[in-house]
Amino acid sequence: MKEKNCCLTLICHRSLEERLVDHLLEHPEWVSGFSLTHLEGGSQKEKLPSMLEQVRGRSQRVQIVTIMNSDDAREFIMHLKHEEASPEIAYWLTPVIEFGRLV
Repeated sequence: MKEKNCCLTLICHRSLEERLVDHLLEHPEWVSGFSLTHLEGGSQKEKLPSMLEQVRGRSQRVQIVTIMNSDDAREFIMHLKHEEASPEIAYWLTPVIEFGRLV
């Protein structure tokens, strides 16, 4: 089993939620699980699609977090860049010192 030493965080407009979740579920060789949170956010590079979002200055977003192997995370990011290239999807990787279950 590969070491889970990396946290991949993805942020996107809520309209892209199902597409990103589909990619996560279609690749169990890279992603063994994830957490998803609905939130709001804003960016200077973001297009606000609805009038309400334009008035409020922020949009409905989704944050997806998964703990995985760093090499797998980079492969998964390359996959997403090829399949879902969009300035509406932001990501970052952070190191994980330890990951486990309380069993």
